[in-house]
Amino acid sequence: MGCSGCRVRFNFGKVLSKVSVFFTMVLIFTYFFYCLTGFCDSAPRTFYSQQASDYDILDDPRRVSDEPRPSPRLLPDAQSRRNRTVSNDAAQVDAPGGQQLPLHMPSSAKESAESNGIPVANTFGTKRFPQAIIIGVKKGGTRALLEFLRIHPDVRALGAEPHFFDRFYDKGLEWYRNLMPRTLDGQITMEKTPSYFVTKEAPSRVCTMNCQAKLIVVVRNPVTRAVSDYTQTLSKNPGLPSFQNLALKNSTTGLIDTTWSAVRIGLYAKHLENWLQHFPLSHFLFVSGERLVSDPAGEMGRVQDFLGLKRVVSDKHFYFNQTKGFPCLKKPEGSSRPRCLGKSKGRPHPQIPAEVLQRLRDFYRPFNHRFYQMSGQDFGWD
Repeated sequence: MGCSGCRVRFNFGKVLSKVSVFFTMVLIFTYFFYCLTGFCDSAPRTFYSQQASDYDILDDPRRVSDEPRPSPRLLPDAQSRRNRTVSNDAAQVDAPGGQQLPLHMPSSAKESAESNGIPVANTFGTKRFPQAIIIGVKKGGTRALLEFLRIHPDVRALGAEPHFFDRFYDKGLEWYRNLMPRTLDGQITMEKTPSYFVTKEAPSRVCTMNCQAKLIVVVRNPVTRAVSDYTQTLSKNPGLPSFQNLALKNSTTGLIDTTWSAVRIGLYAKHLENWLQHFPLSHFLFVSGERLVSDPAGEMGRVQDFLGLKRVVSDKHFYFNQTKGFPCLKKPEGSSRPRCLGKSKGRPHPQIPAEVLQRLRDFYRPFNHRFYQMSGQDFGWD
């Protein structure tokens, strides 16, 4: 009787062991099946967790806005992955002459395409030339606008300023395209380099790439902008001469020195005249830097309409930080704190003599009125 019980327990143990092995094999087989079909690589994450790496750059005190940095947004947003199925057209790369390269090519064909400077798409999209560019202006609010736009699931933007059309044009268009993040069908590729607006050669160069490009210019009261520009430079070079010494040719006559870049950038009408030789006014959107601070959702609504995007970015994404004096993005899911522009933004301005500021206001007034007429918008700076 005792031996019979031993055999039963022994047989039960063998059965249990076999069942365990069976389920283990099933799990392993299922895992490899899903990995081989690409499920593991495309498993969705929550929208805000996908944005976490993007938001982190806002708080990095070491990063200066005009320092290049790699874009963290290399994969499509989770929301886009959930709502999109990549079509056959989307899974191709545009090539010169209107030809298209299929997504799944033999390795030899891929090597041939890459040797000819043609980027090859992967399962996460294609590198395209930007359809929209934030071209200006420095210290106008371009970084804030770019980061607000990157919340949108249909916007893929390069985080660093590439400076292609002003500094690195000799590297060629393919070099420029390869800097861009990958996009899916229906997504917009963007970049921002504020110095384009004041670069004489930039309009013709951008038009060579795409004369249908949409151009966004963030403008701000040129007097305030000049002081902000000076403040940024002063933080890097404490030995800089005073603002009034740089702004005025002669303190006695009070003549403004237009050769100083901080003053020259604010001549918006003159710079716009250069751009209008290559692009119609309908291709421009002029964003108020002041309203981007006081009403970010309202200005973002205008920007999204201009880009042909659904109004996704709204007032629910913002709150006003009283300490910095700027709107911040509400904290994403899974984050312990909200995200604001870095410490380099919102610096306190040095005290400038009132008479110097008034001379600048008087100097800019006719240029401002001319810019109002050209743009069709009164920004109320006077």
